Amino acid sequence: MSNRKRLWAVIGLIAVTAVWGAAFVLMKDALERQPVNDFLGTRFAIATLILIAIRPKVLKEIDLKMLSVAVPLGLLLTLGYITQSTGLTHSTAAITGFVTGLYVIFTPLLSAIFLKKVITKIEWAAVLLATIGLGLLSLRGWAIGFGEFLTLLCALFFALHIIGLGEWSSRFSTYPLTVVQLATVTVFTGIAGFSNGYVTPPDGEVWKAILITALFATSAGFLIQTWAQAHMDATTVAVILTLEVVFAALVAVIAGQEILTARTLVGGSLIVFAMIAMQVNPKYYLSTFTRK
Repeated sequence: MSNRKRLWAVIGLIAVTAVWGAAFVLMKDALERQPVNDFLGTRFAIATLILIAIRPKVLKEIDLKMLSVAVPLGLLLTLGYITQSTGLTHSTAAITGFVTGLYVIFTPLLSAIFLKKVITKIEWAAVLLATIGLGLLSLRGWAIGFGEFLTLLCALFFALHIIGLGEWSSRFSTYPLTVVQLATVTVFTGIAGFSNGYVTPPDGEVWKAILITALFATSAGFLIQTWAQAHMDATTVAVILTLEVVFAALVAVIAGQEILTARTLVGGSLIVFAMIAMQVNPKYYLSTFTRK
């Protein structure tokens, strides 16, 4: 793996977290006016069609071998989004954000258990810092209930998706792998939405949220994530993705929805520091210098 590609992968993932953080603020009002599965189904359907329209020949690049990998990855994404959204209806946005972010712990744990990955002390320290930062940014009290349980499942599904994408993204072409994942989410969220009676976007503001998130947060976002994960390990990805909470807080402050506090600054700084710590992990430089 070249250091140049790894650098671009890090930059790409940071850009994705910035978009996702901003999208979280943008979606807040839209999800109050359209059912979650209907919003997600519409968003992912448009995102899938955008990618196909840009590159129609991508459909010829999809075969059974790719489907056997991409569909399960898409199913993990679907389960993650559905459990997160349902959990949100039974909990607060702050606690949901924190519990979702616990994929930063699940990812190295599951990688060590199932893939026998060796997690270094620096990586565990970065995971701990990111988790503390998430708590400072998100938690304003705590209550264990059905919503928190569902959101914990969401964190587990997202961690499994990160691990799976890390294992398979380098073996398949990025573009069709992304298209199949998004199409899978479209199908399953669409089924969930239509089973309860599909509700169309009620106004222009909801349509704006759908189109912006479909183009930037979904089509471009998952395309970049799928490519980036071919060039770095899953634990590093999990830590970098926690920056989404930092960007969400930053955008909320700029939009006047939140007040900048010392707690917010400390929490955000810990996550940024954790991300930087992962990038100066000596194992990458040792592998570079010892390469034949």
